[in-house]
Amino acid sequence: MTEQRNTPETDQTASRTEPPAAPGTRRPGGRTARTRAAVRDAVLTGLAEHGYPGLTVEYVAEHSGIHKTTLYRRWGNLEGLVADALDLAGEDSWTPPDTGSLEGDLRALARLTAASFEDPVAAAAPTAFIAAAFQSERAAEALRAFYTERFARCEAVVARAVARQELDRCTDSGALVRAVVSPLFLGLFITREPVGSEMADRSAAAALAAARAGVFNTPKESA
Repeated sequence: MTEQRNTPETDQTASRTEPPAAPGTRRPGGRTARTRAAVRDAVLTGLAEHGYPGLTVEYVAEHSGIHKTTLYRRWGNLEGLVADALDLAGEDSWTPPDTGSLEGDLRALARLTAASFEDPVAAAAPTAFIAAAFQSERAAEALRAFYTERFARCEAVVARAVARQELDRCTDSGALVRAVVSPLFLGLFITREPVGSEMADRSAAAALAAARAGVFNTPKESA
């Protein structure tokens, strides 16, 4: 990654921009977006290299090219930097798999989750984000917002399954997706077991069986 240093003039201009809004809020383009992206990249690199306990505002300033006084003015503290980096990570175009069947979608989703943590280098930053959530309430709030958004996007998986008459229309999509990925996160972060395609397929199959049995159905409205 190429570091981009700001001159004092551009740094002062950046400091006059509006502070980051709450998680989930989109940002305008231009200098503000470039500044925020540079800070995000520095936070991700720092988390991957040192974890949350070893990350400092000074590190972010050095690797982003943004003066630390600007970082404090705009983001408040290290917690604000981490929370905003996670917020920005959620502003992508990710969509859940569309394989043509509910079984295929859930299996692909489970395998995608497992694969995203297979490479230690690629998994370092998201793992550090999760660890940070246990040490910072603001990071925890940002992590919840991130996954709330991810689960919301997965509503399309259930909607397609309902249209194909594979599921009852009352199926809770969030509950179903959580059932798919929860065993994987248990293995990754609690029991520290190897998580691969076999475990992913088993997790998806269990969630599918439960969904077909109506386990994730929401109470129907009374007439």
